[in-house]
Amino acid sequence: MSSRTSAWRRTNTFRHSQFQPQRLAAERDGTVSVCLPARDEERTIGTILEQLVGLGELGLVDQIVVVDHSTDRTAAVARGFGVEVYDQMALMPEFGPALGKGDAMWRGLTVLRGDYVCYLDADSEDFGRHFVSGLLGPLLTRPEITFVKGFYRRPFRVGDLIFPDGGGRVTELTARPLLDLFYPELAAVEQPLAGEVAARRDLLTQLPFVTGYGVDIGLLIDAHRVAGLDALAQVDLEMRQNAHQPLRQLRPMASAVLQAVSSRLVREGRLRAPVPEVVERPPLARARAAA
Repeated sequence: MSSRTSAWRRTNTFRHSQFQPQRLAAERDGTVSVCLPARDEERTIGTILEQLVGLGELGLVDQIVVVDHSTDRTAAVARGFGVEVYDQMALMPEFGPALGKGDAMWRGLTVLRGDYVCYLDADSEDFGRHFVSGLLGPLLTRPEITFVKGFYRRPFRVGDLIFPDGGGRVTELTARPLLDLFYPELAAVEQPLAGEVAARRDLLTQLPFVTGYGVDIGLLIDAHRVAGLDALAQVDLEMRQNAHQPLRQLRPMASAVLQAVSSRLVREGRLRAPVPEVVERPPLARARAAA
């Protein structure tokens, strides 16, 4: 790891406990939107929304949006909390069917009004308010920071057994080695695939969104390209628990990450070999200008 990257880790890595929601609510200089892309998350979304509504009552969050594509009661549960619920297919329909998580995030950006946008995964178990206050903290207290990633310990659960570590297999076996090799300035980013991310809305509208699982690493690389390393930060959120996929089912996820990184290397002229075409949505600012 270079001295530049090590210095970034020291100055731009935070703990969620540094940012208390009451203080952020009192001192913030803009509005905040929280977005949850969701697909069949009836089991977990209610607990998450309960915490988010509490942050709204506290004055930290102005808008809560669920961008849904479910066959279960996810949308009904969300509406029961009084939050905004949108069908993914109804947003930007001129781009055709919604094609995954990244597409849901991009389409959701069209209805998010906040100066600051916080994306959260809708399948988190044991969710806490500190996820939001932690992610927003660097944005609201450090004007030079425009993009924040969360990181955490990932326990691995097998049946009734829970191991302290072992989750995040695609992160450790695919995403981080790719960054080490091709984007060493991002080598200190602990969890490039974390779905917990916050950013200034004006930055997000300048970035393309990979439509599927590769969206998180794509946004990280592109935010670095547009804003620079010093504008990025990461926050320790302690722990995140969610359901784990069988090993065989991780291959499509790893492939999506590899394709997202490869598409950026091709764009930069550093890779010439044919790679599978990655479907991504254009920067929202450009898409709206074209319309």
